[in-house]
Amino acid sequence: MASLQEQLLKAGLTTKQKARQANTDKRKKNKQKRSGVAHDATLQEKVKQELEQSKAEKLAKDNALNDEKKKQLAAKEQSLRIKQILEHHHLSDVAGEQEYNYTFDNKIKKLALDDKTYQALVNGRLALCGLNDVTYIVTSETAAKLAELDAKVVLVQNDKVTDEAVDEDDPYADYQIPDDLMW
Repeated sequence: MASLQEQLLKAGLTTKQKARQANTDKRKKNKQKRSGVAHDATLQEKVKQELEQSKAEKLAKDNALNDEKKKQLAAKEQSLRIKQILEHHHLSDVAGEQEYNYTFDNKIKKLALDDKTYQALVNGRLALCGLNDVTYIVTSETAAKLAELDAKVVLVQNDKVTDEAVDEDDPYADYQIPDDLMW
């Protein structure tokens, strides 16, 4: 009989212990719900959280690298497009005896042009563009398109000049004022 009573007694103690443990677990869960913070997170949960955090950081880093590569590719594509436009639309065989002065990379350069090209450049029908230390003569429309892509490429683009009425009494009407006149 004693053994039966001992067994019942042990079973009662374990039942009380189980009840206490259940109450403690309920309190922890209620406290966690109120505060929003897990108090006794298991090791597996911590590892999961760290893994998710590292995945999110890696994804952000990869996205930043992809954006940088896209920007570099777009810049390279734009420079190649500018080069293609300049090489395709530049005027050739314009060498002559008149010199046109312009600045390119903070250096004053001279360009020998024929009379027709010189007048078109001065009047704004033509423009000078430069890329990689090479000067190109293009139409004003082409220069406007290039200015939309990159304004640094256009070196000289004069305003279009309309033919002004010449005063008949002007004694200097036959003389042109040079474009590069220094005072």
